[in-house]
Amino acid sequence: MGERKRIGVFGWGIVAPKSPDIDTFERNLERADTWLEPFRGFGPSNFLVGYPEFDFEAYHTWFDERFAPAKFAQLKDKMGPMVQYAMGAFIQSLRQNPGIEQFLQSLGTKCHVYVGTGLGEITVQHEQSIAFDRAIRRWNEFWGAPERCAALRAYRSGGDGDGVPVDPSTLTIGSEAWIDAKHEWETYWTERSDALVEYLAEARAIHGEPVPPSSGSAKLSSIRQKLNRIRALNRKWGCPEEPWAAVSPNLLWNIANIPAAQISMIGKINGPAFAPVAACASFGVATKLAIDAVRLGEATAAVVGMTDPPPHPAIISAFYNANVLSADADVSRPLTGLKGTHVAGGACIWIVGDADVLEKHGFRPLGMEIVGVGTSSDAHHIITPSKGGPQLAMKAALDNIDATDVTTWDMHATATPGDATEIEHSLELLHPDVIFTARKGTFGHGMSVGGGWELTAQHMGVAKGKLFPMALTEGELHADVKVHSAKFVQNEGVDVAAGYSGKLSMGIGGINSCVISRPWRK
Repeated sequence: MGERKRIGVFGWGIVAPKSPDIDTFERNLERADTWLEPFRGFGPSNFLVGYPEFDFEAYHTWFDERFAPAKFAQLKDKMGPMVQYAMGAFIQSLRQNPGIEQFLQSLGTKCHVYVGTGLGEITVQHEQSIAFDRAIRRWNEFWGAPERCAALRAYRSGGDGDGVPVDPSTLTIGSEAWIDAKHEWETYWTERSDALVEYLAEARAIHGEPVPPSSGSAKLSSIRQKLNRIRALNRKWGCPEEPWAAVSPNLLWNIANIPAAQISMIGKINGPAFAPVAACASFGVATKLAIDAVRLGEATAAVVGMTDPPPHPAIISAFYNANVLSADADVSRPLTGLKGTHVAGGACIWIVGDADVLEKHGFRPLGMEIVGVGTSSDAHHIITPSKGGPQLAMKAALDNIDATDVTTWDMHATATPGDATEIEHSLELLHPDVIFTARKGTFGHGMSVGGGWELTAQHMGVAKGKLFPMALTEGELHADVKVHSAKFVQNEGVDVAAGYSGKLSMGIGGINSCVISRPWRK
């Protein structure tokens, strides 16, 4: 089959805590401190999180240079933070190699986009879920009232009571039981409302009118006229807004594939664009998709990356109840107290591709050469990693590489008891002199993006012959970690010899990815 194609990184962009761009990210890595801050979603609390530092306005000029003036305002209004972070990081990734934007466009379908998310746009989802809940409660309260429901009037006059929910009037007003009962009661009678049947018949007649076979403007005018007539119908009945009209279409514009789709649109990239979703292993999985496509000849270059929304109360609560979140108002650093991790949000986008082709076009590779990616599943447990699953990913990534040539290894390390077993299982395949890094105590745990931040930090450091410092000293290591006698980067950083570098990620659901890289050979 001949020699495998060399894969390089030719652009990268970052949105992370205290790091609105890739240059700030690199500067911040020089210091052994944390980028976390108190969570603001509950008022006072004991959680620290990684809030992305980001201002979409910083990219306004870029859009104005390429699109009609309304484009930026439209994206700012319709796209949630997750999508905006991805677009910002992508725009950054075009800046390291001038001309690469036009080159990606020239590739047609041979430039792919694999950009996903771990959590999805919970910010928009939560906002619109609240809007719907409020709307449906108002709706049911209106149509489930006695004056609009003959069945309820008959029931209160001594009709059949089988299957009727608890009457909230028998409960203490404002109590939790009363709130639940009120919703159930009104829902029940709304389903039996004769007035609602009449309303829906009138609305059906309006919506049932066909759109005229004419120009686009006439069709839009017809749709607007229908909506105006529905509003007039609502005024006639005095009813609140329909619950099916209460949710913004922004809920659709922010589903999981939209970061990839928006990158394809603003980058004018015609190759396939979709979202690989593999929890914490996502960045490695996206990278493997890109490498496979390039080596199979299906792509010359690919935009890969991940993006997560800012920390959200619902996510904090879910992580807390999964017993993996630190809650003592102090930084929980991997390998030390094993008290749990910290939620973070942001984005990481890379442009990767066939190094020989891109270098011939004058583009300069960044970081290191990616030589192998392995993926696997534990087939074991939804959140507790197995031994065999991660090792399968490591073995696949290390194919044809001597483990003694690996000089540094970045851990998944979430500051939970799994840190100790991760060290033990990694050393079984590596060697005692490998130098480990674990950076979630610095910028927190982005569900999908964290692996991208960690891999970028590794590439940036090793390309310069060093490993950036970590806030760690030998005496702080947890006893379960220390027993394995592994070597860790500490708060002074360390020079690293030329060799291979590895990055392991282990995701919820038991999905693993491992990326092996090496410095560019001169």
